[in-house]
Amino acid sequence: MAATPATIARTTSYKKRPIGRRLRPWLFLAPLLLLNLVVIITPSLLSVRYAFTEWTGIGPARYIGLANFQEMLTDSVFYRALWNNVRWTLIFLTVPVMMGLLGAYLLSSIRRGQMLFRTLYFIPYVIASVVNAYIWKLILNPVFGIGPWLAERGIPWLDVRFFARTDTSLYAVAFVDNWHFWGFLVVLYLAAMHAVDPELYEAARIEGANRWHEFWHVTLPGIRPTLVFTLLMIMIWSFLVFDYIYLLTGGGPAHSSEVLATLTYSTAFYSLRVGYATAIALTMSFFSAIFVGMFVLLRRLGWEI
Repeated sequence: MAATPATIARTTSYKKRPIGRRLRPWLFLAPLLLLNLVVIITPSLLSVRYAFTEWTGIGPARYIGLANFQEMLTDSVFYRALWNNVRWTLIFLTVPVMMGLLGAYLLSSIRRGQMLFRTLYFIPYVIASVVNAYIWKLILNPVFGIGPWLAERGIPWLDVRFFARTDTSLYAVAFVDNWHFWGFLVVLYLAAMHAVDPELYEAARIEGANRWHEFWHVTLPGIRPTLVFTLLMIMIWSFLVFDYIYLLTGGGPAHSSEVLATLTYSTAFYSLRVGYATAIALTMSFFSAIFVGMFVLLRRLGWEI
């Protein structure tokens, strides 16, 4: 691209500035850059180093090359945790997104009391995950929770130990996390829907479109940047999920709800195999980098995200 006169003028003006004025912005950025260096960059580089070592977290680390990654490829628990991350991602790419879109679309037609509904939907998201988890532990308690209470009244089908069964533990935790998360999507999608040009809906109605046609052909294209952004963020968050699984099941029973983050934690702090845990953490970062790369690629292709 050829340089315009305005660009040349700005470049020349910048070069003529005193050195002190040119360094001033970097002086303001220096504390933040130093903080990132100490808190993010340095631990990240150390993690790469320790992934190739055998280390208990105490004393010197012993270099073992690719042994940790070779063990990972033969570790059935690692594959179980990876598959649970994939299942978690598929759940959260569908259920909360559809609930968020539906809730936002229904709210978009409400003129009075909309702020009240927004607040009610958003409240679970701002409550601490520890509090949310404890609430649902009480509700689904196998001794005095809602299941035994209903069973005493002739409705036994909810009297199930959802967090203690291998076939339900992951889905039960996902249900709790979805309860806290989908209201956040409602607020995001509702804000995006308000930005859609109302004249597009009027034109669609003149053409004979019903509510479904309006939603599919006007609303979804209008909120596509927000929708694509949330889908990409959900994929990243799903491979980093830790809090609700750790608080409700700890990855059990029998690794049925184990994900890569809880496996990394238990391997590092319970088994004291910090080197192997770091290798698993690097694998998590690799998958997250793939999703970030998708985001960058879509931006380069001209998508508005």
